[in-house]
Amino acid sequence: MPMSDDKETLTMAYRRWTVLVAALGLAAAAAGCDSAPSGEAPGPAPAAATSPATSVPAGTPDLERAEVMAQGIDVPWGLGFLPNGDALIAERDTGRVLRLTPGAGDAREVFEVPGVAARGEGGLLGLAVSPDFARDNLVYVYFTSAQDNRIGRFRLDGGSLEVIFDGIASAGFHNGGRIAFGPDGFLYAGTGDAGDTSSSQDAASPNGKILRLTPDGQPAPGNPTPGSPVYSLGHRNVQGLAWDEAGRLFATEFGQNELDEVNLIEAGNNYGWPEIEGEGDTAGGRYTNPLITWPTSDASPSGIAITGGMAYVAALRGERLWTLRLEGATVADPVARFQGEYGRLRTVQVAPDGALWVTTSNTDGRGDVRDGDDRILRFASR
Repeated sequence: MPMSDDKETLTMAYRRWTVLVAALGLAAAAAGCDSAPSGEAPGPAPAAATSPATSVPAGTPDLERAEVMAQGIDVPWGLGFLPNGDALIAERDTGRVLRLTPGAGDAREVFEVPGVAARGEGGLLGLAVSPDFARDNLVYVYFTSAQDNRIGRFRLDGGSLEVIFDGIASAGFHNGGRIAFGPDGFLYAGTGDAGDTSSSQDAASPNGKILRLTPDGQPAPGNPTPGSPVYSLGHRNVQGLAWDEAGRLFATEFGQNELDEVNLIEAGNNYGWPEIEGEGDTAGGRYTNPLITWPTSDASPSGIAITGGMAYVAALRGERLWTLRLEGATVADPVARFQGEYGRLRTVQVAPDGALWVTTSNTDGRGDVRDGDDRILRFASR
């Protein structure tokens, strides 16, 4: 499935949960892909932390106190945590997986994914640590090869890459790429339409979908269609997956020229692309509207993380972190943080100690590169 979509456009629409102001138009050259940098002068980078602040797992991330955990990372994309709190970071263009021990020096390479074809928004994208890591030592990756997008896994203590799912069409954009293990122990993958919008409505195609797989890459039991990996369809470019405490799945999605989305994902639901962008006519309940939308100029949402009843959404073109208070299966009005402060934000994850980690994405060819980019930021929970 295609990877990352960074979009364009200025438009604001009025929706049930959010007021989005009026349009000022101009679609991106590669429809739905992130625009060029704004040209604003980048600010100074905070100093790297040598002794990370104490974090309380049951607390709330303190967004007023940023710590730089790593600098000089080459287009960080996937981010995951080992049981001991060490972070694994996937570099999109180099195909390297780095291991970072907080406060213990620079990140070091622990694996290079073979066969990564980094072009456009493709490359080494999502990363997920096995929920049984203490037993199996497995790390999962989503990457673009010369033929397609695929999912593989490797043992961190040594061994070669095993491809467990392939055949996801790739392109220079709309590759999706986020993978995450759900509370049910199955592997979920967000894919993109790879520029072929019809694939999103094609139940036989893995593109434009959220897939639900066993750890071995087979269609998970209980999927809407037995024997199919498809969990939901009608997506354009999903790059964020996260669950709340009740086990509800939320996903971020890049729109084309007008509206980006956060969706509440339910098994078998159709989220409308390419028939609908943002909220629209559900065709008598055939399509599911998003919980909330933004104009593409304010978001281009990639990663999402949820902790303490709050969702955190990393925005690429919008160059900010959106915070959304979850209210059951709905959301309150979003609040923007760090607008322009760190540049493009790609991934956000909650560490085992409750700290919120955020990656910048200024070296991906679309950002204003700042001193120390790209960086891994940490916000301790208090």
